[in-house]
Amino acid sequence: MSIENRAKAVAKNVEGKIQEVVGDITGNPNDKAEGQAKQAESQVRHTAENLKDEVKKALE
Repeated sequence: MSIENRAKAVAKNVEGKIQEVVGDITGNPNDKAEGQAKQAESQVRHTAENLKDEVKKALE
């Protein structure tokens, strides 16, 4: 798995969690929703990297 891609996904997840909390604190539903969307994007990136690893292992 690409460490760089994994790090980007983790950073996106952290960014999303922070934005979600800020949205909760300020009562801004748009910030909360955007934060949740960033977290979902992070999960998709992690899943894609895991699939790449599985394909690579299968081809070895």
